[in-house]
Amino acid sequence: MKETGVSVTALMPGATETDFFHRAGADDTKLGTNEKDDPAEVAKEGFEALMSGKDHVVAGSFKNKLQVAAGYVLPDPLVARGHAGMAEPGSARRD
Repeated sequence: MKETGVSVTALMPGATETDFFHRAGADDTKLGTNEKDDPAEVAKEGFEALMSGKDHVVAGSFKNKLQVAAGYVLPDPLVARGHAGMAEPGSARRD
């Protein structure tokens, strides 16, 4: 896209405090009940990355950045099991 003058930045947020989990029927999941990132901060990080010409940004908490980094070094099946456990219906009640 460089030749067109169009800039593209992939925003990679973690769980963000929006209506997403409620609308998805995921209120009873660990992800749905855990603390989430501030949407204004996620948007700010995305905008700043876009304006600086970055191709992607992992936005939000240090925890999200750590999870993304771990995803690059851990085996995919292990990462998938971790995500499944956090998103499984009823998982919030198992702690």
